[in-house]
Amino acid sequence: MNSPLTQDQLEALRRLDACTLANAIETFRVRLRNEGFIDSSVRCLFPRLAPMVGYAATIMIRGSAPPTADSLYPDRTDWWNYVLSLPAPRVVVAQDISSRPRLGTLIGSVHINIQRALGCVGIVTNGAVRGLPAAEALGFHMFAGGVSVSHAYTHIVEFGTPVEVGGLRIQSGDLLHGDQHGVQAIPFNVAGQIPAVAAQIAAKKQALIALCQSPEFSLEKLRAAVTKHQP
Repeated sequence: MNSPLTQDQLEALRRLDACTLANAIETFRVRLRNEGFIDSSVRCLFPRLAPMVGYAATIMIRGSAPPTADSLYPDRTDWWNYVLSLPAPRVVVAQDISSRPRLGTLIGSVHINIQRALGCVGIVTNGAVRGLPAAEALGFHMFAGGVSVSHAYTHIVEFGTPVEVGGLRIQSGDLLHGDQHGVQAIPFNVAGQIPAVAAQIAAKKQALIALCQSPEFSLEKLRAAVTKHQP
C-alpha cells in the first residue's frame, strides 16, 4: 500500500475532469495509452455529480444461482473492517464473477448507506446496482454494468484481493478517479505532479478552442497554434 495523499492533493485531483486527467497521465509515460482505465461496459449512472476520487476497497461477488445447501447465503460483515483499514475516501470495487453477471445486485439503498457511513464515496462494478434515487440523493457515485430490481442470490465471496472490472485490474488501495466519462486509476508515483501538468494542458486546449470560435479564425492561424502547443 502506497502512502495516502494529502487532502489538498486529493482535492486537486477531484477538481479535474477525467479526460484532462487522462491526458496529463499520458505525458508521464508511466503506462501505455490503452491501459489504466475501465472500458465502456461500465457506465456512470450519475453524470451530473462532481468527479469521484478514492482508494479502492476490492470485493468479489457472485449470486445468479441459489446455494446448493441452505436457502440463502449468509450475510458477511467482516468486510466492513477491511474497508475501514483503508485510507479515506474509499471506493468499493466489486467484480461480479457470477455465471450471469448483472442478474442480481448486492448494492441497494441499505448497502449504500452502510458504505457511506464507512467513508465510501462510490461503487464501481461490472455487475448491477439498484437504489438509484437513494444513491443520487446522497451524492454517492455509481459506475456499473447495469441495474437490477433484485438481489437474486448475490453475496460476497472474498475481499481485499485483486479484481478486474471493465478490463482494468484493480488492487486494494489503488487510487481511482471517476466522472461521467468513466473510471481510471491514478499512478501514485506521479499523482502529486498531475494537477500542474493538467492545468498546462487545459490552458493549451482553451487557447485552441478560443481560436476556433474567434471571428479571426483561419487555417493558417490554427496550424500555427497547433504547432506551438505540440509537446
